[in-house]
Amino acid sequence: MGVPSPRSTDASWIQQWDQCMSDDVVAMREWLDALRQDPQAAKDQEVIARSLNQRIAQSMRRVEKRREQIPAVSFPAHLPVSNRLEDITEAISKHQVIVLSGETGSGKSTQLPKMCLAMGRGARGKIGCTQPRRVAAQSLSRRVAEELELTWGKEVGCKIRFQDHSSSDSFIKFMTDGMLLAELQHDAMLREYDTLIIDEAHERSLNIDFILGHLRQLLPERPDLKVVITSATIDTAAFSEAFGHAPVLEVSGQLFPVEVIYQPEEPSSDSKEGVSYVSSAVETVVHILQSQPRGDVLVFMPTEGDIRETHQALEMKKRVNAEVLPLFGRLAGEDQQRIFQPSGKRRVIVSTNIAETSLTLPGIRFVVDTGLARVSRYSPSTHTRRLPVEPIAQSNANQRKGRCGRVQEGVCYRLYSEKDFDGRPLFLSPEIQRCNLAEVILKMKAFSLGDMETFPFIQPPKPVAIKSGYKLLRELGALDHEDNLTEMGEKLARLPLDPTIGRMILQSAEEGVLEEMIIIAAGMSIQDPRERPGEAAAEADLAHRAFLHPTSDFLTLHNIWKFCFGDSTNPMSQNKLKKQCHSHFIHYLRIREWRDVYRQIKSVIKNDRQFSKWDVSSSKEAVMEKDRWYAAIHRSIVSGLLSQCACSRENNVYQTAAGRQTHMFPGSVMFKRVARDAPKTKKSPRFHSGKQAPTW
Repeated sequence: MGVPSPRSTDASWIQQWDQCMSDDVVAMREWLDALRQDPQAAKDQEVIARSLNQRIAQSMRRVEKRREQIPAVSFPAHLPVSNRLEDITEAISKHQVIVLSGETGSGKSTQLPKMCLAMGRGARGKIGCTQPRRVAAQSLSRRVAEELELTWGKEVGCKIRFQDHSSSDSFIKFMTDGMLLAELQHDAMLREYDTLIIDEAHERSLNIDFILGHLRQLLPERPDLKVVITSATIDTAAFSEAFGHAPVLEVSGQLFPVEVIYQPEEPSSDSKEGVSYVSSAVETVVHILQSQPRGDVLVFMPTEGDIRETHQALEMKKRVNAEVLPLFGRLAGEDQQRIFQPSGKRRVIVSTNIAETSLTLPGIRFVVDTGLARVSRYSPSTHTRRLPVEPIAQSNANQRKGRCGRVQEGVCYRLYSEKDFDGRPLFLSPEIQRCNLAEVILKMKAFSLGDMETFPFIQPPKPVAIKSGYKLLRELGALDHEDNLTEMGEKLARLPLDPTIGRMILQSAEEGVLEEMIIIAAGMSIQDPRERPGEAAAEADLAHRAFLHPTSDFLTLHNIWKFCFGDSTNPMSQNKLKKQCHSHFIHYLRIREWRDVYRQIKSVIKNDRQFSKWDVSSSKEAVMEKDRWYAAIHRSIVSGLLSQCACSRENNVYQTAAGRQTHMFPGSVMFKRVARDAPKTKKSPRFHSGKQAPTW
């Protein structure tokens, strides 16, 4: 008789292991697997059996101790999810995976982990709850701890980037989906958990798709692990089918009717460009506060800059007798908590789409929806990731509408027409269909998630796109000829940036021009900030001439930045900047977007210990020799865009490194000289170029 099989179906083994800690079960199985490969182990069966029994007994005592500490659990009767308590717990008991479909505000984010705890889950391992955003993970964990009368940071924990407020005593652990993904690097079996709740899965971020794909592979190896996937009332069939036709349970969300008021006319051309949505929202808020005596207001804005501008505009209105509070992901923790603490005053909360899901803000009766959000998209022509402000999908608009109508009848003001709403897509495409697959491959390599071609994505990307992603990573030096991660690839994986931009940033740090490269890289990620209206084209060309660099569109970008933000000791006020942009035919909102992306890149670098010593203090233009400074910047750019370099042939025809023929964009300062980008046609949109030396 050999060593007991870790896959044994003997009833006594199953019964005992079902009473052990999840991490102990995985460890014992791995131990037995290793012993079965050892010829000596067959001779020591008694010793092995005794040791195994000791480990089982010790683990069972741990479980019993945790089970004794589980508190009594009650559920608020007014929440829709509480009405489905028996159905939900029965489904979890019978199935390894269930999908829970419910509108925001149904109570699923706070009550599901409590339901699992009441069933006895959380005794053999933690109940892990993932959230797409930090503020949701923090606020929900505090709320659940309060309802259970447990200590936050101990029995109910929270883990976000750079902060871990959980412990070995935690029954429930909230975390961002990025944190759970990071844990896979050192524990692919997810030993720490006996239950996982993947909340807001309908957002279909890369992190969520990675986690769901990994769980599809893991669950056969972890029959003790239960998974609950929650989603808005869209596309639940895809999740169900991906997990063997898992049962779908529906929970209502809205408690009171919500009236929708659309903007009566089609938006003006200015509104379409995003020029007036802030002022329109401010006017709507003032109207609500003056005409409706009670009820808080939630305003959705696409960017942090819009939030600040709206906040300032409302604060300046003498007729606004309300407390105005901002809400966005990078807001300090204490400022985030103010949202949930009653102040006795009427409130106006101005938020990004962070308030669309997960967070149920108390007292909201009115929603003002600009219909816009910032969306991450990959531009194949420039090999960069952009963050344009775009109209939201119908599903997102309905999520926003659902933020009111919780405590009384609500009203949702949509600052766009009903015709506009009807013409929008039902929901936003998954991030994996909007991103650079080179970035996805890089992350999969870093997290040891396997090969992209065979990874069980809910909706796998096209093979041609995967091939292109591998090609780019080899070009950047991130993968070797066998597609293994190189030292450069490991560094790039630490930067949550597009690999092309990341490669430029790494090179610029070595060249001593990091600040300049952050400015230029951020500028490449937005639409050209220069405007050229037909009726004033000559005037605009004259104004733009002041920014032109004779041989580089990249340094032309740098000059525009210096004009807007160059004097750090005496920065322009928002009003002055807006006026200066208008007089020089520069799009003010794109300049603000540029600054936001710049700050994001800089924040990424400062917050990573490996890169925190880099000098990002100031530009080196004034201290470096001119030609050396120019070369350092352009060597950095070339490092990320090797395949986009081109040589001049004749008649404005250029040949790229890939052998394709292309034409210089006529708006470039290098028109008829040397191309950087490789547009497929003469009518391609904005491109940048710069004079390069072959030796670079």
